Amino acid sequence: MVAIMTETTRTDSPPASRPVRQLLAASVGNAVEWYDWYAYTFLATYIAAEVFPKSADNSLVPLLSTFAVFAVGFFMRPVGGLLMGAIADRRGRRAALTVTILLMGGSSLLVGLTPTYATVGVLAPVILVLARLLQGLSVGGEFAASTTFLVESAGPGRRGLFSSFQYVSTTLGQLVASGIATLLVDTLSDGQMNGWGWRVPFVLGAVLSLVGFWIRQGAEETRSAEQQQAPRPALLEALRRHPRQSLLICGITAGGTIAYYTWTSYLPTYAELNAGIEKSDALLAGTISLAFFALLQPLGGLLSDRFGRRPLLLFFGLGFTLLTVPLLHALHDSFAVLLLVQCAGMVLLTGFTSISAAVNAEVFPPRVRAAGIGFPYSLTVAMFGGTAPYVGTLFKELGQADLFPWYVAALCLGSSLVYLRLPETAHRPLER
Repeated sequence: MVAIMTETTRTDSPPASRPVRQLLAASVGNAVEWYDWYAYTFLATYIAAEVFPKSADNSLVPLLSTFAVFAVGFFMRPVGGLLMGAIADRRGRRAALTVTILLMGGSSLLVGLTPTYATVGVLAPVILVLARLLQGLSVGGEFAASTTFLVESAGPGRRGLFSSFQYVSTTLGQLVASGIATLLVDTLSDGQMNGWGWRVPFVLGAVLSLVGFWIRQGAEETRSAEQQQAPRPALLEALRRHPRQSLLICGITAGGTIAYYTWTSYLPTYAELNAGIEKSDALLAGTISLAFFALLQPLGGLLSDRFGRRPLLLFFGLGFTLLTVPLLHALHDSFAVLLLVQCAGMVLLTGFTSISAAVNAEVFPPRVRAAGIGFPYSLTVAMFGGTAPYVGTLFKELGQADLFPWYVAALCLGSSLVYLRLPETAHRPLER
């Protein structure tokens, strides 16, 4: 297993000369990407009411509706991770970041301008599906490119800290999307929201994407001169030449992604279904815990730079293995208990999220680093993270709701076994 970690003591180029600008370029763009992604989630009911027919009189429309809402985004993320990762490895990290932010801006605008079903019929959901395809492609590629860019921009002893801003910016994008959606729902009438209000966040997202594009134009390329002059890697070279590293990324990610989506996205719904908590209380607890989560990330990154990656990963993995079932079973009709459970989970989760970018980047050599990270990571997220709400709901429908916490704990145990075998890379120079 030690041989899997390909990092050496050679560094072909120094880190970026303007690390703060690099951090801003990656973080702002990533926040915009995830703002657009989550805006669709928060406003899906309004979109469905306008874009899909109220009666299933056309067999194509229900099929497109299901495909768009449940499958398209997560299905395209591994493809985006592979394609945009390949661009980052062949053309440069900055080039890939430029493509992803423009893709997200264009797809966000396309959602905002999607005509209604009453206006153009079945063409409306087709356009929406296309927009979600582009959004999934962009989000999958964003993680691959920005992860590599962030870690390669960090100075000595700061890779964990820079890595932590991956989830700081992701959480900020989610909070902004939630805040804007809530503001619109509270201030506009139902007629206004159904008519034009749901479009506003997506048009705003397109504008914000241009801001992110402008900031990224001033960023430095982090791929070394040697790598730029070397022959370009093939599209599937990372998978073909480094299959063990690809599987390692899957093992590292499986527990982290199920825990992340359970605690940041599904827990309010889980609390409503299984503990009788009011929807408004569940959403408020989720918002407070997300803000708390964002504040924790830099602390986790700093701790990993000081004490190593493996202790934090084991803190996360073993913590969720032992505590997922007690924490979720502790939920009852109480806002305070829900908030405490969510915040406790966020503390444990930080052991993974704050350093996952650094850990992933330290697995692959620079030649195929972005594509090597992007595909297996996004595939694992699609398989385990994106399906978390559906698996939890399925257990509930089958009358086996108590099995879902055990499912989460089992995946975290599996990842913990991987963490136990990981060599420590925090204090090694990053190969460039």
